[in-house]
Amino acid sequence: MNRSERIHQILSDAFQPTGLEVVDDSHKHAGHAGARPEGETHYTVIISAAAFDGLTRVARQRAVMDVLKPEFETGLHALSIKASS
Repeated sequence: MNRSERIHQILSDAFQPTGLEVVDDSHKHAGHAGARPEGETHYTVIISAAAFDGLTRVARQRAVMDVLKPEFETGLHALSIKASS
C-alpha cells in the first residue's frame, strides 16, 4: 500500500467522509525542502465529513493532521487540507 492509499484509508476510518480526494503533489516539489526522489512527500487532501460539523477551519485541519501523525513521522512532509462538513 502506498502513502496515498494509506492516507485515504486512515481518513476514511477516522471521519467516514462523504467525499475524499487524496492528490500526490510531490512531483511539483522536486528539489524543495522535504522532497525525496521517490516522491510521496507532498499531498493535497479534499475531504467532506459530518464529523467536521461545528468545527472551525483550524480545528478541522488539526483533526486531519492528528490522525495522519504517523505518516508525518515516516516521511510525509507537507499537506494541503481542504476540509468541509
